[in-house]
Order: sequence, then C-alpha cells, then structure tokens
Amino acid sequence: MFQENPSANCLNIITTSTEDGAFQKKGHSARVLSPEEAERLAKDQVLVSEFKQLKLEKEAQKNWDLFYKRNSTNFFKDRHWTTREFEELKACREFADQKLTILEAGCGVGNCLFPLLEEDLNIFAYACDFSPRAVEYVKKNALYSTERCKVFQCDLTKDDLLENIPADSVDVVMLIFVLSAIHPDKMHLVLKNIYKYNWYLMRQEIRVHQMSKVKFLSQLFKAEGYEQVVNEYVQRETVNRKEDLRVPRVFLQSKFQKPFNKT
Repeated sequence: MFQENPSANCLNIITTSTEDGAFQKKGHSARVLSPEEAERLAKDQVLVSEFKQLKLEKEAQKNWDLFYKRNSTNFFKDRHWTTREFEELKACREFADQKLTILEAGCGVGNCLFPLLEEDLNIFAYACDFSPRAVEYVKKNALYSTERCKVFQCDLTKDDLLENIPADSVDVVMLIFVLSAIHPDKMHLVLKNIYKYNWYLMRQEIRVHQMSKVKFLSQLFKAEGYEQVVNEYVQRETVNRKEDLRVPRVFLQSKFQKPFNKT
C-alpha cells in the first residue's frame, strides 16, 4: 500500500523520514520537470472535442454515481492529515474545547470527514457531495450520527447552500480535491456559494500541465472578495515499499479568508 509521510511545518523545508527517506516540501515554486516529463508534456496536445466536453459536463453526476457504484467506499484512503496540514481547525478557537462548525464541500464517502470527527470531538460538520450515492454511503457509515454531522446532496455550482446550512453558522469550509472536478468557467460559482461562511481551506493535486494554478486560484479567489492567507505548492513523495516505488506528487494547498468587514 502507498503511505504518505509526515509534513514539514515550515515553508521550503524538506523533512526526510528515517523510515523510508520520502519527503514533503512546501513553497511557491513548483517542481522542476524532468526532461522526460517536459517532452511528454510537449507531445500531449490532444484536446477533448467540444461535443465530448459538453457530454461529460451533462453526465457528470451519473458518472460520479457509477464511480461510487463500482468502487463503493474502497477507492480513497482515509485522510488523517487534515488537522496537521490545516492548523486553523484548532488555531481559530478561543479556547481548547470550543465547539467548531465546519463544512466539507465535496465530501465523497467520508474519507476526510470521519477521521476528523474521530480526532476532534468538539466539531460539528456539515458535508455535501455531488453524488447521491456518495451521500448514501456516508449515511450508512457506522460513525455517522446526526448529533455530529449533517450530510446532503448538492451541486455547488447551482444549489444554494443556505437551503441546508444557516448563514454565518460555519467557521471553516474545506474543499479537498474538489475544484479540479469542476469546470473552470464554473469555479467562481462555487466560491460565491461558500462566501456566506468564513475560512476556506483547500488542497488539490496538481498535474504537470497545471503548474500555473497558484496564480490562477489567487486571482479567482480575490475576484470573489476573499483575502489570501496561504497559497503554495506542497511537493510530496509517496512510497510503496512493497514494490520499491517512489511517486513524486505536487499539491496546491491554499487558505483564504472572508474579510471581517464584509457580509
């Protein structure tokens, strides 16, 4: 199985694990492409036809439901790094046991939600997903309790979150690996939708042809009224010791805040 190594706590610091030598590095510069990657990128110029784009967009919900039908809850690993990477989940509290209300938009089958609820007993979570099937899997999870969370189906680009969540009732909004599943022309609709709440935390894996996303997302959020707190690359090496494989991965990790003087 692949295992991700502990993160660094400071920008531009490489932490090497004594166990397997993998690392994580944070900073504003993306990983430099190898000659092989650059050559492969130069050759990869095939564009999806407009007809195919529209078809995929129209059938997106059906395709996500089919994905979860095939994979059930077994595709993604549980994410136990949330509070480590997003210290705001603890730092935004005035005292240690203060209740915190979060929204995980794009929760999938709960791989981030349930580890977070187990780790922090003072969190109440709203959670939503585009796929009705994913929402049902969350509700069927043995850890699901309406006293700790409320899950619902939602298309973030058009369904008003206020139909399920009262205004100004959420302290932190998380979108983990979500924006890449949304058409760039509709991303601003998502940001308008979650603007009703306070902090916004995001983590997204970046492919070699997406290295300019730091600037793009910064402009996107600022255009919708957000203030940038952190917007950086996280370079990680994922290790499969059984197969002796090391896979370099690049994530975009961002933290934005709604200005306090705006509603």
